[in-house]
Amino acid sequence: MIVKRLQDLIGTDADVEGHDRDQAQGTWRSRRLLLAKDKVGFSLHDTVLFAGTSTTMQYANHTEAVYVIEGAGKLHDHTTGDVHELAPGTMYLLNGGEQHTLVIEQDLRAVCVFNPPVTGKEIHDENGVYPLLTEDDEL
Repeated sequence: MIVKRLQDLIGTDADVEGHDRDQAQGTWRSRRLLLAKDKVGFSLHDTVLFAGTSTTMQYANHTEAVYVIEGAGKLHDHTTGDVHELAPGTMYLLNGGEQHTLVIEQDLRAVCVFNPPVTGKEIHDENGVYPLLTEDDEL
């Protein structure tokens, strides 16, 4: 059994702030509740995307499920051109390597699940992609 509390992750290496490739300031903060080292087959994140920001990402090596629990924004799918409203109770799944941009209107909090699990060492590359790492990989 694993029990963790969000408050205990704040300020640790499991509390990660990131930014879009075109912005120097942080656009999101992710508290990693479960990582690859927990050996459960997925990682679990409590993520906040900051109001007034946009972040472009693409998960070529991972599937990500996102469940919005607070806030508002838009999800832009670069492949189809579709734009989806994001609000509490919305879930979206990135399972085809979709390049997408999140435009955040109000601080948006979401629960995110990655498969395969991330290690916590990943950094988005110039295309917004996380590399596929294992616990044994060094950066």
